[in-house]
Amino acid sequence: GAVRVAVRALCLAALLGALGAGGTELTLELPDSDRRCFHQELESGIKFTLDYQVISGGHYDVDCYVEDPNGKTIYQETKKQYDSFPHRTEVKGVYTFCFSNEFSTFSHKIVYFDFQVGDEPPIRPDMNNRVTALTQMESACVTIHEMLNSVIDSQTHYRLREAQDRSRAEELNGRVSYWSVGETLILFVVSI
Repeated sequence: GAVRVAVRALCLAALLGALGAGGTELTLELPDSDRRCFHQELESGIKFTLDYQVISGGHYDVDCYVEDPNGKTIYQETKKQYDSFPHRTEVKGVYTFCFSNEFSTFSHKIVYFDFQVGDEPPIRPDMNNRVTALTQMESACVTIHEMLNSVIDSQTHYRLREAQDRSRAEELNGRVSYWSVGETLILFVVSI
């Protein structure tokens, strides 16, 4: 158990470290009474965003906190179903973000998170250094790019909602099945 958690954390740290400006998405299982932490070394003045959502388990809630390299908590929320935390780093070092299910004694959770590091690069390399106005085609490209990013975010949201709804439907189906079996047994006992 602990070795597997350490290997996952090291793999994620290596993956995040390989991304200069970018990010990663991960879905993880968070057992009851457990906490999972991830670490990322960041330079000063870098923007990062942590988005997370509980897909299944319990009341679909989890504790989350982010610490800077000095151990100062810069974000902390308890029993949240989902949230987004944008931040610009003030000091260089290893930032830690953790998901905790320590308050739950019997329900495992499935948590999705998206950790984005750095600002999005411009569509064209010389876009930020231009003095003249954008041409109509360049403006249309920027608009299309922004709309596509919005579509990607919407698709991710809908995919997570579908997974959450599927989990609830399977849980409800299981309860209905057990109830039906119980009613059948009671019917047989009464008939006899």
